[in-house]
Amino acid sequence: MKKILILESNETFAEELSSHFSRAGYEVCGVTGDGGEGLALLEKCAPGVVVTSLLLTTLDGFTVMERAKKAGNKADFIVLGNFTDDKIINRAIALGARYYLVKPVSAAIVEERVAEVSEETPEPVREKLERKRAGSLDERISNIFISIGIPPHIKGYNYLREGIKMAVADPHVINNVTKGLYPVIGEKYGTSASKVERAIRHAIEVAWNRGRIDAVNAIFGARVYIGTEKPTNSEFIALVADKLILENMV
Repeated sequence: MKKILILESNETFAEELSSHFSRAGYEVCGVTGDGGEGLALLEKCAPGVVVTSLLLTTLDGFTVMERAKKAGNKADFIVLGNFTDDKIINRAIALGARYYLVKPVSAAIVEERVAEVSEETPEPVREKLERKRAGSLDERISNIFISIGIPPHIKGYNYLREGIKMAVADPHVINNVTKGLYPVIGEKYGTSASKVERAIRHAIEVAWNRGRIDAVNAIFGARVYIGTEKPTNSEFIALVADKLILENMV
């Protein structure tokens, strides 16, 4: 049975998480809002997963993760935070967080993320989670395309969506789109890498020609592009993939 340690300073939410995990069949080996006590429990009960808030008493969540990492602890960390700043999220990920969930978040969503990183999750549950995750990712990408004006009837729509999904699964693929991304998409759709590249470029051009720059900047949360300037294929794929990763779509 997978052991869960909960580090959460909001007592009501901590109790909700504990009850939810217990009902789901996990062993909750500790619940505390104190980071110092959390480190002691981490060493004592050796949980497989630690659900931790960044805001704790005595020691914050970052410090708990830093000390656990230095001690060689192998627990998976699911981080809960009130902050959407990229530096904070990236710091949590650099310290080993498997997911960063922005509060408010439901106990059910936290459990889904725990199940995804748990090796002991039953195979049927894993398959269900994978299907749900794939469907949610496709839906989110489609919503982004609709918002910025990429029509679904053009070839580049499906090629671009496939490229974004590949970049979400493996961000490093964006460093070699010519030999690593276009050929894979081309093989899947029975066409050449060069046609994939042209179709994706055309899809991006269609969006920019429709003049929805404000929609693009609204999606990415910043004024990324101005006027007629537009991203390269790899830049656009990387931007959307990064946004989806930070939204915990994976």
